Amino acid sequence: MDTKSDSPLRKLTGILITSNVCIYTVKCLIGFSVGYFLIREIPNHEMNWTLLSILLVLSPDDVDAKRLAIERMKANLIGSAVGLLCYVIYKPNLYIILVGVVITIATCYFFKLMNVTRTALATLIIVFIYEQKSATWHSAIERLLCVAGGCLIGVAITLLTAIVVNYLRKKLHFDNNINGTRV
Repeated sequence: MDTKSDSPLRKLTGILITSNVCIYTVKCLIGFSVGYFLIREIPNHEMNWTLLSILLVLSPDDVDAKRLAIERMKANLIGSAVGLLCYVIYKPNLYIILVGVVITIATCYFFKLMNVTRTALATLIIVFIYEQKSATWHSAIERLLCVAGGCLIGVAITLLTAIVVNYLRKKLHFDNNINGTRV
């Protein structure tokens, strides 16, 4: 047996770069840190929606993380865009919200994004609830931009994390399985 491959540090490294939970935790910590930094550095804007969007885009599943991040980004943008559209058409009330729900579901169906429709609907409702408090279309546009920015940051974190993890797995020979030993 090679003692190098059995060292505690190697085993710990193997766990960290092959565990979906560890990788997801790192992505969330990075995402939260970026979002928190934006909230602190740009206090006069609704950067809390950026933080929320970053975290909504991230996925704990390593296999489909990139696809899910992009699909969730699309869902956030659909929900925000429909919310903005409905807000511009008429002030939020039960009927316009129901129309927004139907448009959101139909749009997700059209773009084959039914598996992330809940994300789109959550974003739609957040836009409506938030906009009822501020009651300006400027805020709706700012919300849409913050969601878009957060989604892009979340996708970037997902892609960069995948690049780093895949590089480390190959470099340290953890690329053939998930338990940290070379097959």
